[in-house]
Amino acid sequence: MKQITNYILILCTIVWLQACKVPALISKEENKTIPSTFNNIQDTMNMVKLEWRKYFSDPNLISLIDTALQNNQELNIMVQEIEMSKNEVLQRKGEYKPFVNLKAGAGPDRAAKYTWDGFSEEDLKANPDKGPKYIGDFMVGAYFSWELDVWKKLRNATKSAAIKYSAAVEGKNFMVTNIIAEIAASYYELMALDNQLDIIQQNIELQSNVLKVIKQQKEAAKVTQLAVNRFEAQLLNTQNLRYQINQQITETENKIRFLTGKYSPTITRNSTLFSHIPMDEMQTGIPSQLLINRPDIRQAELNIAAAKLDVQVARTNFYPSFSIQAGLGFQAFNPLYLVRPASILYNLAGDMMAPLINKNAIIATYYNANAQQIQAVYMYEQTILTAYTEVLNQMAKANNFKASYEMKSKEVDILLQSVAISNNLFNSARADYMEVLLTQREALESKMQLIEIRMKQLSARVNIYRALGGGWG
Repeated sequence: MKQITNYILILCTIVWLQACKVPALISKEENKTIPSTFNNIQDTMNMVKLEWRKYFSDPNLISLIDTALQNNQELNIMVQEIEMSKNEVLQRKGEYKPFVNLKAGAGPDRAAKYTWDGFSEEDLKANPDKGPKYIGDFMVGAYFSWELDVWKKLRNATKSAAIKYSAAVEGKNFMVTNIIAEIAASYYELMALDNQLDIIQQNIELQSNVLKVIKQQKEAAKVTQLAVNRFEAQLLNTQNLRYQINQQITETENKIRFLTGKYSPTITRNSTLFSHIPMDEMQTGIPSQLLINRPDIRQAELNIAAAKLDVQVARTNFYPSFSIQAGLGFQAFNPLYLVRPASILYNLAGDMMAPLINKNAIIATYYNANAQQIQAVYMYEQTILTAYTEVLNQMAKANNFKASYEMKSKEVDILLQSVAISNNLFNSARADYMEVLLTQREALESKMQLIEIRMKQLSARVNIYRALGGGWG
């Protein structure tokens, strides 16, 4: 008999050990390899070290950004998500500590008449001197429970929650960077539109004066009605451009209002300074600094660390869990007897539970945790690649539009001279009216394009600061 018992114990041990076997996984480690320079530029000086209030020196722009950082709804939603992550850390931290609960209860106890308890109750009612005058159930006590964190499951879950909280903070920082960049880009776009509107108004005045001259020459039979119609059509076309620009101004102003979280703030700006905003040399540093300065990269890195801990937490589901339960209190059928030593009750128990059959749920959880860890690695590598590509694109944009602005400025100067020359030649009957018409049109288009190029230059200045990870500190 003893031998059979030993065999049974050995068999149970083998089955238990088999039940605790953890499936093998293929994990993935992140690749942090990144080029050593941007376009072979070895300088480690990085302009993201400059605080955004100094990088964007316009006081009107700074005021808009300050308003957005206080009132932007999306940012405030993110802040609440951070608070929820913080509360989850607190919740996880409490899970591996003992629980103590107080319990009190009172109530009548009426048993069925034709049962032993009911028979005894009827007997007591018939002979009240032989038993208690009141039959009920009264109790008060404290209950203790504690899951022993033998495999560090609960502690690892707490660490994972803490890391996710830090990742949420980095996500908020990245949102701050994007909001600042978006407001700055929209603000410069608004200044550009104001300048284009001024150019259109100047051209309307110029073309109106020319149209008056053309009408006078038509009356003097020097030109035909065709010339009058062509110049008048050009004037109408230029006047019509105002509505398009005004619509763009309205939409851009409303976009800034939306970002600032306000319905009707005044978008104050001094658009006359648009062409004089300094275009400082771009100090991009080296690519490895992105790993430190970009909040989204740091967020992705923290997500990997949290995902690895989640895999360890899922692994412990295959292992047995241990818990302790205890209770201490008083219980009696009469409330007057509750405080008597004879009414004391207590219990103490220890449990061990391990999965044995049908482990599909914990296997699926384990595989999903590993898949999420691999996914986090890919997202981390993608975030680094995205950041590096964004910097390269904005560097190229800044350089190309700098050269384009210089060339377009020369073109505008030449065309402005041509407008004056064509007017003089036309007045002296040495040039056709079509030359005046085309020259004015080309001059208007080139001045509008010059403003657009300047706006793209400023956009590159904003976006390269964002791409390098500036603005959140």
